[in-house]
Amino acid sequence: MKLPSTVFLLFLLIPFLAMKSDKPAYKVFNTKGHVVDYNDILKAAKGSDIIFFGELHKNPIVHWLELELTKDMFAEKGTNLVLGAEMFEVDNQLLINEYLSKMIRKKDFEAEVKLWPNYKTDYAPIVDFAREKGVKVIATNIPRRFAALVNLKGFEGLDSINAMERGMIASLPVKYPDSLECYASIVKNVGDGMPAHLTANLGKAQAIKDATMAHFIMRNGALDGKTILHFNGSYHSDNHQSIVWYVNQAIRKTSFELKILTISCLEQENIDTISKKDAAKADFIIVIPSSMPGAETK
Repeated sequence: MKLPSTVFLLFLLIPFLAMKSDKPAYKVFNTKGHVVDYNDILKAAKGSDIIFFGELHKNPIVHWLELELTKDMFAEKGTNLVLGAEMFEVDNQLLINEYLSKMIRKKDFEAEVKLWPNYKTDYAPIVDFAREKGVKVIATNIPRRFAALVNLKGFEGLDSINAMERGMIASLPVKYPDSLECYASIVKNVGDGMPAHLTANLGKAQAIKDATMAHFIMRNGALDGKTILHFNGSYHSDNHQSIVWYVNQAIRKTSFELKILTISCLEQENIDTISKKDAAKADFIIVIPSSMPGAETK
């Protein structure tokens, strides 16, 4: 029996209507503002040398995607994958190494290392996966006392630290591209409702963090055929500035051509569209509903 055309059309529309009624937890856009998906990120990551995952520090969807990308990249690269993280300061590298090599217990590691408040829920799954699979994890961030020193005294404040301590920061002198928006906007806003302890050197304090993270990314396999997957706040890699700028400066001093991939994350009420400005921030942008529990924009 031939179905009436209206009934046939309804059968065709059912899958579409089901998709329209769904509530996706995120959407992915490319730098042109076109909707893509996670597999596009993964394909691009597999062909890259350094991947910057610019995260929102408290967003649960972002942390889940970071873990999934870690697992999928390990499946492709094995122990040629190196994980780097803003969330660990360089002076904790020894403890990280001891934990990854299973020399020390989890509770001892977590008691002694400087951990972010959300470590156990958001970053421990990645570190524990690396421990299980034998993947290297590098602390890339400058010890916070040195960033505070730069905020107080400028780069000149670093002249007072000893040779051993200098091994925990980027090589001096540090170039400071103060015209980059990532730093110029910080300096412009200093004093405008910011706490009094944040000085006119705040842009330099951010730059020493970025330069140090770039320094340790380059020192830990970026030039040796390793694939670096680096987790950092989106500020530190958006618009290919900040850490990415310093990494590019380092690459130019070599004979290597390294492919860099950037991922950014943002929260907004409507995840079906993205502005041209936001789309231009990275190679891929993950958009999460601002109504998501744990969203930073709440």
